[in-house]
Amino acid sequence: MSENLDVMRSIYADWERGDYGSVEWAHPNIETVMADGPAPGRSSGVAGVADLWRNFLNAWEGYRAEAVEYRELDDERVLVLVRRSGRGKRSGVALEQIGSEGAALYHIRDGRVTRQVVYFDRDRALADLGLEE
Repeated sequence: MSENLDVMRSIYADWERGDYGSVEWAHPNIETVMADGPAPGRSSGVAGVADLWRNFLNAWEGYRAEAVEYRELDDERVLVLVRRSGRGKRSGVALEQIGSEGAALYHIRDGRVTRQVVYFDRDRALADLGLEE
């Protein structure tokens, strides 16, 4: 198993427990792109990315993202297929009702994530990358 897969497994182990507090895995100039979903957008730098995720997570009750598959695409990129759960605080809608299967693409250099692209729609992620389920 590669170092990049180890990095991603470690990050998701925390997230699957609901622990989103660590940013040790993030490069100081990290860029995050929310490619689709309820709040598309982008941010950069650790503080900006932390704000983006805090705003996102505050919209949900019991939000969890469970990694179901890791795909190492090349020396710098890992695609993580995820299954999400949680309920919208305002709408009360459960993620399972609107699509719980997503994906996230991570660019990793020297053991730190330099870019993450988050997809609510797994099919869109696979299409953007020219991959199949």
